[in-house]
Amino acid sequence: MAGGARPGRLTGATRLHAMAGRRDIEFTYSSIDRIVRLSLGPLADFSGAKYDGDFTLTLEQAQRRKHSYIAEQIGIGPGRRLLDLGCGWGALLHFAGTRGATGLGVTLSGAQARACRRAGLDVRLHDARTVTAQTFGQFDAVASLGAFEHFATPEDHRAGRQDDVYRQLFANVADILPAGGRFYLQTMVFGAKMIDVDLVDVAAPRGSDAWYLAALGCQFPGSFLPFGQEQIVRAAAPHFELRASESGRLDYIETNKQWSARIGQPSARKTLLKLLLLPRWLTSSQFRLGFASGEAPNQVCFERELLDHCRLTFERV
Repeated sequence: MAGGARPGRLTGATRLHAMAGRRDIEFTYSSIDRIVRLSLGPLADFSGAKYDGDFTLTLEQAQRRKHSYIAEQIGIGPGRRLLDLGCGWGALLHFAGTRGATGLGVTLSGAQARACRRAGLDVRLHDARTVTAQTFGQFDAVASLGAFEHFATPEDHRAGRQDDVYRQLFANVADILPAGGRFYLQTMVFGAKMIDVDLVDVAAPRGSDAWYLAALGCQFPGSFLPFGQEQIVRAAAPHFELRASESGRLDYIETNKQWSARIGQPSARKTLLKLLLLPRWLTSSQFRLGFASGEAPNQVCFERELLDHCRLTFERV
């Protein structure tokens, strides 16, 4: 692990949680679906924007810059077929359509799938980790933004399966793409100052690195991050070679600030939606810590370099 930390046991219900399956994705994304779309628009772009250090850009301008960058990296244009693994609310799929490409997305969030279909996008309720050429056919390009974080679980890490999960994912994507086809991957990873994962616990002192990481784990149950870019690149071989790499950590911090400001803007509809979440707040300590603690664990973890944010372009060999 980066920063001298070592892989740990992650035992106990108060630490990072197991199995990022349908139930976990619904917990993270479907529960806040309408609030996010009211705040960010019907095609809510819920992955890090691309400011390239120019924080005078609006959030929308930085998101368009990201989409244009992806299009250049993997070739999104007329007649091209794009697969979006973990497509969220369909922002990249919509952009691909404006470029004349045909896009298909998969998600495990029922709310996201319904929102995408209402927008006229081709989105299936399907586990991104199991998509093969037999599932939906061949594609010219593949992208995955903010979903790779959910592909391996703490259980996978404890059992020594984390690398296997990533290798299988890359093998599946290679099966979908032709030789020379490209895969754009945008993901969080453990950062340069990540602590020993054994220390991550909600019982840690409030405000400590260990406490913020535990709060983040409550937002994303069943998810476990890669130990830096190097683990991902190793897993991609022998099917892929890395063609481009950028750290988006500072851009992601700014994106989080913009999201927080938009979601925090008061409105009668958002107030009503938050009241509808009151039963969950009352019954789930995990929900209270992850979404209603008054803290911003995602942003703080990036500011402290506990996490990093990678933009990676792979080419099938």
